[in-house]
Amino acid sequence: MVMPPQHSGTESPPPPPLPIRQLTGGGGRRQNHTPPPDARRRESVKTLEGTETFHNMRDLDGNMTTCGQSSSDELVFFVNGKKVVETNADPEMTLLTYLRRKLGLPGTKLGCAEGGCGACTVMLSKYQPDTQKLLHYAVNACLAPICSLHLFAVTTVEGIGSVARQLHPVQERIAKAHGSQCGFCTPGIVMSMYSLLRNNPTPKMADVEEAFQGNLCRCTGYRPILEAYKTFTVEGGCCGGKGRENGCCMTNGGAEEKEADVDACSRLFNAADFAPLDPTQEVIFPPELMSLSKSQKPRSLHFCSDRTMWLQPADLDEFLSLKWEHPDARVVVGNTEVGIEVKFKNMLYPVILAPAFIPELHRVTHTDEGIVFGAACTLTQMGDVLKQAVDELPLDQTQFFLAILEQLRWFAGQQIRNVAAVGGNIMTASPISDLNPVFMAAGCKVTLMDKDGSRVVPMDDGFFVGYRRTVLRPQEILLSIQIPYSRKNQFVSAFKQSPRREDDISIVTAAMSVTFAPGTCVVEDARLSYGGMAATTVLAKNTAAKLLGRCWGEELLAEACSSLAEEMTLDPSAPGGMVTYRRTLTLSLFYKFYLTVLQKLRGQGLNVEEVRSDLLSATELYHHETPSSVQIYQEVPQAPNQNDVVGHPMMHLSALKQATGEAVYCDDIPLFENEVYLALVTSSKAHARILSVDSSGAERSPGFICCVFADDIPGSNASGVKHDETVLADGRVTCVGHIVGAVVADTQLHARRAAKAVRIQYEELQPIVTIQEAIAAQSFYQPIRTLQKGDLEAGFKQADHILEGEMHIGGQEHFYLETNVTVAVPRGEDDEMELFTSTQNPSEAQSLVAKALGIPANRVVVRVKRMGGGFGGKESRTTLLSTVVSVAARKLRRPVRCMLDRDEDMLITGGRHPFYGKYKVGFLKSGKLVALDVSFYSNAGNSHDLSLAVMERALFHMENSYSVANVRGRGFLCRTNLPSNTAFRGFGGPQGMMIAESWIDDVAQSLGWPADKVRRLNLYQRGEVTPFNQVLDQYTLDLCWDECLSRSRYQQRKAAVELYNRQNRWTKRGLAVVPTKFGISFTATFLNQAGALVHIYTDGSVLLTHGGTEMGQGLHTKMVQVASRVLGIPCSKIHISETSTQTVPNASPTAASASSDLNGAAVRNACRLLNERLEPYKIKNPKGSWEDWVKAAYFDRVNLSANGFYKTPELGYDFETNSGRVFNYFSYGVACSEVEVDCLTGAHKNLSTTIVMDVGVSLNPAIDIGQVEGAFMQGLGLFTLEELHYSPQGVLLTRGPGSYKIPAFGDIPTQLTVSLLRDAAHDKAIFASKAVGEPPLFLASSVFFAIKDAISAARAESGITGPFRLDSPASAERIRNACKDRFTKLCPPSDPGTFRPWSVQV
Repeated sequence: MVMPPQHSGTESPPPPPLPIRQLTGGGGRRQNHTPPPDARRRESVKTLEGTETFHNMRDLDGNMTTCGQSSSDELVFFVNGKKVVETNADPEMTLLTYLRRKLGLPGTKLGCAEGGCGACTVMLSKYQPDTQKLLHYAVNACLAPICSLHLFAVTTVEGIGSVARQLHPVQERIAKAHGSQCGFCTPGIVMSMYSLLRNNPTPKMADVEEAFQGNLCRCTGYRPILEAYKTFTVEGGCCGGKGRENGCCMTNGGAEEKEADVDACSRLFNAADFAPLDPTQEVIFPPELMSLSKSQKPRSLHFCSDRTMWLQPADLDEFLSLKWEHPDARVVVGNTEVGIEVKFKNMLYPVILAPAFIPELHRVTHTDEGIVFGAACTLTQMGDVLKQAVDELPLDQTQFFLAILEQLRWFAGQQIRNVAAVGGNIMTASPISDLNPVFMAAGCKVTLMDKDGSRVVPMDDGFFVGYRRTVLRPQEILLSIQIPYSRKNQFVSAFKQSPRREDDISIVTAAMSVTFAPGTCVVEDARLSYGGMAATTVLAKNTAAKLLGRCWGEELLAEACSSLAEEMTLDPSAPGGMVTYRRTLTLSLFYKFYLTVLQKLRGQGLNVEEVRSDLLSATELYHHETPSSVQIYQEVPQAPNQNDVVGHPMMHLSALKQATGEAVYCDDIPLFENEVYLALVTSSKAHARILSVDSSGAERSPGFICCVFADDIPGSNASGVKHDETVLADGRVTCVGHIVGAVVADTQLHARRAAKAVRIQYEELQPIVTIQEAIAAQSFYQPIRTLQKGDLEAGFKQADHILEGEMHIGGQEHFYLETNVTVAVPRGEDDEMELFTSTQNPSEAQSLVAKALGIPANRVVVRVKRMGGGFGGKESRTTLLSTVVSVAARKLRRPVRCMLDRDEDMLITGGRHPFYGKYKVGFLKSGKLVALDVSFYSNAGNSHDLSLAVMERALFHMENSYSVANVRGRGFLCRTNLPSNTAFRGFGGPQGMMIAESWIDDVAQSLGWPADKVRRLNLYQRGEVTPFNQVLDQYTLDLCWDECLSRSRYQQRKAAVELYNRQNRWTKRGLAVVPTKFGISFTATFLNQAGALVHIYTDGSVLLTHGGTEMGQGLHTKMVQVASRVLGIPCSKIHISETSTQTVPNASPTAASASSDLNGAAVRNACRLLNERLEPYKIKNPKGSWEDWVKAAYFDRVNLSANGFYKTPELGYDFETNSGRVFNYFSYGVACSEVEVDCLTGAHKNLSTTIVMDVGVSLNPAIDIGQVEGAFMQGLGLFTLEELHYSPQGVLLTRGPGSYKIPAFGDIPTQLTVSLLRDAAHDKAIFASKAVGEPPLFLASSVFFAIKDAISAARAESGITGPFRLDSPASAERIRNACKDRFTKLCPPSDPGTFRPWSVQV
């Protein structure tokens, strides 16, 4: 009934037809989660006989909406070559929901629902009748309304290739180059690259990097993705050791190293194995769609749901009439703003006008004055036109064009720029718009129109009349904007400062234009425009007026800065915070403009001051260099058994499936028969009594089924690690985001709307939000831990110098790409419950769900196929959701599903513990440390969770890698009214070590010595004893240190940095070397155990199960490698299906970096048992095959199933006596990083990083290097970029990728070298390997201390020396404020306590 479209002979046929999917999901692809018998899938969508279309689709539950079929037009579009005819299109439905829930195409993922992560990227294609060309471009499916897709072709990751059919080269290369770990972001990255190649089959590397500006990955560290896709570029990929000129990666490390590394290898994949890209074989544009596009004249379209009407006018006159009729209607082109408002601000727009097909709004006209862009021109289109104009016109005419192009470089991601309209950018009237300051500085004119005529309005200080308001009358539309040519003697610059350079909203934007009297340096006209300094984009008119008639020189600069400091003021409580920084930026950016203009005037031969050479770097625009990288590992000799792949860079077992969208994540499981959806009701107060809950609004909502509150819990309402939490709040809430109840409805959309209709009345109580408030109130959880060794008093008496300091380390959001999700399926008898959930800890989920349901644990089965990232965030906090969903499923006796939105997940689940550390350190004149007293305070939040264990690990790492004879550490857990903070990669270790590096840096600064000298002097020596009395045997840190200095060419680099800093005033470089010593084991001794279950089937295939979960770290891959070696069979014979509580009971969480050690040993033990059972048959038939031996054993009635178990020996530590062994062993590493800081803005560039990591004998170098790089980039986020902002009332203000910035592709160090330490065998873990998940994360602090080194150089220019406090993360704001200079003096901060800040340091 679904027929394939025709295809030409020259191109490959499109994929086989989509199976006719069931209405509400999945089907069509076999997958391993077998539903219980009662959960039969829903029936397929009925199609019209003899057609090749999906036809007559209804809403998610098959019901017609109130608008009725007759009042909506047919929506026609194509998906992966198949025609879709939707007779009841819902204006509020996104393409993502339609693909996943209606067409059963779950390869496209939901990561954020705001167009900020790229997980939902698909390609849209459209025939353009005017140019008679096809247009292909990437978009965010989470923001694209299906109603906007009439006569479009949609291509998803499933449409370009599959494992079963044929992989597309884009899919193959990312997988084989190890660019997919958890895989949740992979389909989006694949589609961004595919879209680029459809437009440009031979891109430059810069094109690839631009294409990825809208994509995020939390696992890989980005390097392998770029390496994979470099093979498509004109620069080409790895030459495979053939010594290509101009930068073969083998020679980057220097010839002297190559001789030493005789068995070193730096190739993790072979590009020669990749299938070539053949553009003629791409899936063609559907011929039927081509003829429809050519034949259909523009016509008006009308789509309607119970809440919203979508009107798509055919021409300009109709558009003007509709706007007159519906003056309050929102005009939508790209939906990049309205989509956000509807989703996150609960806005409802009953009428939407979509002028997508009106030629006048897309027209570009070149006039004598400039270029006129129709308001619906996309930013990508505008950029292309302006680039062409810059190439063709004289430079003095294109100053404004260049300024706009500079802003567009950093405007959102490619997917947003492809659909966002220039008119939308103006009409949104955002006070931090990137483009509006340029439009204002340029004096752009906009044409406004209604049905009675048009008017032309200048974009000046009267255009924006208030916060997000313009001069347009309600019935008017914005028709076009004219961007003028610049004049001779006119100079223009545009600036944007944001936390992250790529795809980020601005802190301050500016555009500045100055025109001089011909042949002079006298200012004739000036316009200074700023965003981020008021409720609207503003012109600094007073300052501009003072420049007129003045000569461009130092006096003008001084007056302008004084005037700007007075004119550009901000209330200290202003939204967005960073008030001092923002005010300083207005001056710093003007100074950059001043120098730029001065240099250009000088270039024209005018007699103005010369710009000193040391000031020139302030005038340079940021130029991104394509990163280069080297990975070095020790090649293993070929094993006697060629099936043995331990030590080889084997691809992640799921990578190919992840790259094609075929890997099944929890929410990809097809909907069950009778399944319903749950949405949470959470507290809006940090600390309050609940007076009443009114659910009547929810009960009246469409699709409502039931509410769930504390009274509905059949078992215990006590939950959490220490049972000090509730499943659902009962009478009191203790944080914003505390789960009060839930609403169940027929669809996700209905459940969410109903949940928002629940009204709660509170009696507010005083909350404790920050660590300082907790200290003042003595609000601590018990116990307060102390770790002490030596005689502290004697140590301080011995010291020549004593130094005290303090530091705050901010928290961190896990930002796993797949948010928390649970599907609970009642099994129909004996109260059995089956849970599919994204958790690192299935056993705890089983235990707490059983407790909540009041049933034994043996009635609950928890199944985990894979997670889209975890990082500790899914160790204990997933039960917040799984318990509630299970209670609802039990109440209704129906399957219940819930996947949290990104903003909910960030609000509810907590993150890394913020820490405050106070230290006192004693040292000798020689630089040797003799005494340390440190106190740690962590913000634990509203429950214990894992906070005590996190604090204990911080104390175990309080000296990092330095030997201090007399030491005391104390740890206080602050009880606050924030969502409970929890495990996060490193688990307290990074916080403890960061404070250690802060005091060692202070010691170096106070002695005036290089920090690396003080660090090396105090490094542990082999055989020394830690503060917890563990002897450091099998110690390799000194080897790591020496190799890192050698590979980074530290001494040459240091000399070059010093030279650079002498030659540059406003940019400074910094360099730092930082070691790490990370203890491996759970600090809770009982968790150091693991089980495995291995079945051999009679055909010789092996099913392997263990207690660990797969979250992208390659654990399953390593376990298959281990089993393959022990059993002596190829990996292809071994399969891991999932992790389940019914195969391996009581499993420890997949955490503490110990999962390969524990589960690997358990797998080995199980396989050894099976080998022993098979041995007689191998002896009897030495020439037989594996299958022969298995069959012989089976017929001899031998058990071909074995349990393996392992517990780490000789562990057990007692804090009271400071005795016993805490860790099984230590992982060591050293990193050297170099940065460049812009002292005027606080922005920094990561120039280079060299990492040497001891991972023992690597089980899989590709996976281990991927873990090192991924951990490093996550640490880079923690220490330099990621900031959680809370209001003084305890409300999290950063709840998505729009406001919370994780590192992006552009944050990778320009040169990145990762070397796995050679000859590092040890005897403590499986096959002499070592843990790798957490230890490398702290090495990113080398970037933080390199930044601090650069700031020290900047402060020295202002005559300031000695130790100074720099809190983490080293954000642009903190960097700029620390670089004291003439501009910071003009903008002093307000006194604390005199105002209520926008956000507080928690």
